[in-house]
Amino acid sequence: MRIAVNTRLLLKNKLEGIGWFTYETMLRITKNHPEHEFYFIFDRPFNPGFIFSSNVTPIVIGPQARHPFLFYWWFEKSIPKVLKKLNADLFISPDGFLSLSTNIKSLVVFHDINYMHYPKDFHFLVRNYYRYFSPLFAKKASQIVTVSEYSKVDITEQYSISKNNIDVVYNGSNNIYKPLSEHEKIAVKKEFTKGDDFFIFVGALNPRKNVDRLLNAFDLFKEKTKSDVKLIIVGERMFKTRKMKMAYRQMVFKDQVIFTGRMTPVELNRLYGSAIALTFVPYFEGFGIPIIEAMNCGTPVITSNVTSMPEVAGDAALFVDPFSVNSISDAMIKIYADSDLRNNLIKKGFIQCQKFSWDKTASKFWESIEKLLAK
Repeated sequence: MRIAVNTRLLLKNKLEGIGWFTYETMLRITKNHPEHEFYFIFDRPFNPGFIFSSNVTPIVIGPQARHPFLFYWWFEKSIPKVLKKLNADLFISPDGFLSLSTNIKSLVVFHDINYMHYPKDFHFLVRNYYRYFSPLFAKKASQIVTVSEYSKVDITEQYSISKNNIDVVYNGSNNIYKPLSEHEKIAVKKEFTKGDDFFIFVGALNPRKNVDRLLNAFDLFKEKTKSDVKLIIVGERMFKTRKMKMAYRQMVFKDQVIFTGRMTPVELNRLYGSAIALTFVPYFEGFGIPIIEAMNCGTPVITSNVTSMPEVAGDAALFVDPFSVNSISDAMIKIYADSDLRNNLIKKGFIQCQKFSWDKTASKFWESIEKLLAK
């Protein structure tokens, strides 16, 4: 079979959640299925490291699709020409976009449809594009994959799509994430916080990640505990919000917050493994990969009690109301003060995270592809 894949989000040193899903699944699928030909379609010059095996042929087509008008051109003009030229049997798009201008079998991955619930979190051109085209993509798709049961129900209800046409394929976690020795933890704290304990947040700094309330909650935590604990924020700003800027400026303890920017998995493992807890409290998530990464590192998790996060975290996290600063702060105080609670969550986390791996993700994803190819 000739399988074309939208790989425009495979960007060296800039992989986010969708990029990691694309990378980890296609790395395994292409190597495990040499009987098929794969065509990776990029919208810009690509890194050779993304060409995983000899049965992968890279193709670069313009324009670079990073704006709604260019989304439309790339998917409705450029992609159909390539698929026709390749005589492709299947088009896989891991980023939620499809081409409406081709009759080739298509598999789309919707990681979430948060733009249906919180449209004001997006620039008006982007949200209008998503809200108009995504329902059309859902109906156009020969098969839909999503990353949680929560998102499956959400897609079904929002777009009136049959559950039979949606497969759940959970995300995984990089094998690099593992616990650190006490000696390693001490070294990390000396490097980043002058030896002090810290909470950690990991994620792009977009509105739904709820960083403004996390900053408010940390300020309240500091006021109540009088501790030396710091907060480390890991992630590249995406569209850093006015609320977040305002929350930071108004903080009493802003000098106790450390912004690291984007980090490699190796660097991130060191921070995860040395933290008191992960404070990951978005108000909307299709999955929430940092939850699993932290659990693999033996780090307790504080996360939200909404959308997919209870499904992913199971009984191995301390849950909060993401819309309540007091709820988040109380959880930070509780986990900071109670070593038995931390140890219990760590043990449960090791069990919970075994449910998720990129090997399992790739295997389930391939099952969906095979099912579609057999139709």
